[in-house]
Amino acid sequence: MDTLRENVHKANELNFTKFKQLVRNLEEQLTPDELQKLKTVIKKSLAEKIYHKEEREDSAADLIISTCIILIEEMSMRSASVIALILYGPVVYNTISINDVKKLFGADIADIISGLIKVNNLEMNESAIASDNYIKLLISLAEDMRVILIKIASRLYEMRCARNYSEQYRLKLALEVSYLYTPLAHKLGLYKIKTEFEDLYLKYTDRQAYDFVVQKINESKDSRDKYIAEFIEPINGRLKETGLKYDIKGRVKSISSINNKLKKQKTDFEHIYDLFAIRIILDSELDKEKAECWQIYSIVTDLYTPNPKRLKDWLSIPKSNGYESLHTTVMGPESRWVEVQVRTRRMDEIAEKGLAAHWKYKGLKSQSRMDDWLTSLREMLENKDMGSVEKLENFKLDLYDDEIYVFTPKGDLHKLPNGATILDFAFSIHSRVGSTCVSGKVNGRNVSIRHKLKNGDQIEIMTSPNQSPKRDWLSFVVTSKAKHKIRQTLKEEANKQVEIAKEMLKRRVKNRKVEINESIMMRLIKKLGFKTVTDFYIKIAEETLDVNNVIEQYLALEKKETEQHEKYEVVSAENYIPQQTAPVKESSSKEELVIDHNLTGVDYKLAKCCNPIYGDEIFGFVSSQGIRIHRKNCPNAQNMISRFAYRVIPAKWSGKSGSSYTVTLRIIGHDDISIINNLTSIIAKEAGISIRSISIDSNDGLFQGNISVVLSNTDMLNGLMKKLKTVKGVKGVTRLN
Repeated sequence: MDTLRENVHKANELNFTKFKQLVRNLEEQLTPDELQKLKTVIKKSLAEKIYHKEEREDSAADLIISTCIILIEEMSMRSASVIALILYGPVVYNTISINDVKKLFGADIADIISGLIKVNNLEMNESAIASDNYIKLLISLAEDMRVILIKIASRLYEMRCARNYSEQYRLKLALEVSYLYTPLAHKLGLYKIKTEFEDLYLKYTDRQAYDFVVQKINESKDSRDKYIAEFIEPINGRLKETGLKYDIKGRVKSISSINNKLKKQKTDFEHIYDLFAIRIILDSELDKEKAECWQIYSIVTDLYTPNPKRLKDWLSIPKSNGYESLHTTVMGPESRWVEVQVRTRRMDEIAEKGLAAHWKYKGLKSQSRMDDWLTSLREMLENKDMGSVEKLENFKLDLYDDEIYVFTPKGDLHKLPNGATILDFAFSIHSRVGSTCVSGKVNGRNVSIRHKLKNGDQIEIMTSPNQSPKRDWLSFVVTSKAKHKIRQTLKEEANKQVEIAKEMLKRRVKNRKVEINESIMMRLIKKLGFKTVTDFYIKIAEETLDVNNVIEQYLALEKKETEQHEKYEVVSAENYIPQQTAPVKESSSKEELVIDHNLTGVDYKLAKCCNPIYGDEIFGFVSSQGIRIHRKNCPNAQNMISRFAYRVIPAKWSGKSGSSYTVTLRIIGHDDISIINNLTSIIAKEAGISIRSISIDSNDGLFQGNISVVLSNTDMLNGLMKKLKTVKGVKGVTRLN
């Protein structure tokens, strides 16, 4: 009891210290009267309770106050969002009512609090379908973006403290951040937060890879710092002559980015040359920003040879989330490519803190592009003909794509995702233009609707009244608008075709005086290889499936099933032979896996792509063939989580291992038969482990072999691998997927 009081006392002291820090931040934004009202409410709330969540050690008060500090200091959010979050706790725990908030602080703040309550209630609803939750969160985003910005800040604080949480909650949090809040941070221009999300996700889901990259970065620090200093020195000399005010700094690429390069390029850390970038930040007046940035670019490219394919000009046309910068890649000393970024202090703050930082700079078109995106998001979410999964896919299309800038013949600017085609451009102009598009002209040259556009292209669209959307169009368009309109038109056309086909079948059946049994017809459709009834009727409408032939096959199937039924009824019950059921796999705890927190007895299979065994860190994935169990470091894990995170469910091992698992080990060593004998001898002596298969190839004095062993858990596997590595002549022992 004394320990509990002591912890509560410490928590109160910590919260009060943070509250004072928060108040200092708010003093510049609030009037003395507003500040006093806020102090009164928050002090009353802190005095009443310290709230704890089941999986975590931190209090709700600490979470709210810390999140407020992030909103102000790291996201440049204005007072309304911060006050709303401060008052969220008191409203939830009835220290103050939402009506009193409206009277004291205004309707805008009350609306943000209401949005937060809706989103948080939604997240607590474990029984709701994940994808539906996702859509509802997006609707909240479309109503008031500040609600989502607050949620991003809240998740950032939780991810920073996740080491203190239970493993189960930590994994749930990391998955949610990966598939929802990381891409949203990217879209909203919160690149610093997005990068931190990615690094922390790697830390909590693949600690081995995270630690490896961190270790390598630390080991190469001295040589890297020396190279950066050598690269910057001549630039510094030239810039000082200009009289411009500037800062130059080198920064290492993020841990997750380096890890992705290692995996993608399948190379060693030492062979990755673009590990860092140089950033030049100018103190410029608003009307001189572009000219001075290009002046810096000219100096850098005079000193070092630029790669013309790697010039990215986001000064002339900023990204839709407000990002402005000039990027180039130049050949530095030792023939190494170095990325150089040139921007102003204002641009740097927007790049670090996202679209919210625009609010500090009056007179800029800060939110027009984001408003366009929110408008298209609302249109998509309000479309009743589109299913949840399709909405998810279309939304994700708009999150990570880089942008290209193209023009109409009159010079009007259009932004499209990288990889967009003539057809995407046509749909961006108008749905009718896209649906009737037959070709286009790019810079005066005739091209097909599949032609991929490039930055600066000037495009003219050719249409025909006889053209209509085709199913294969979906294979090459990339914008969510084009995909949706094509699917919508195809669905409308398919519905018409289905009605025509149904009427045709009904008329023929009536002429032949046949009564259709729907269950038998459904079995026939499945037997004919159709995935849906709609596909079946479309084939009839297209006359690629003969109606009379369908009726004959139906009659034959009906006759066969009737005969089987009659034959079964005359069989004596004495002759019934019960089917043998497969023996149930048992362990000492009867159930080796617990799925989705507390479900046991659920059917599952171990994924073949990573072959998990008892003791591996795992997760469940709901596929069309049922639940598959994957290792967290499965080579397919990142793709599954990023694309289908709503299908990911927690899973953990329970009790003791009672099953046997096959694991394949890759062994490399000197080409000596005695080494093989020693390896097999060690395995044979291990209790509970047996060899299932072995294959050896030798080349140039080395052997490379795969040995498959049967064992019960990771402890046995790790112990075996440790012993095999000690065999003289063995160079490496690794576990294959």
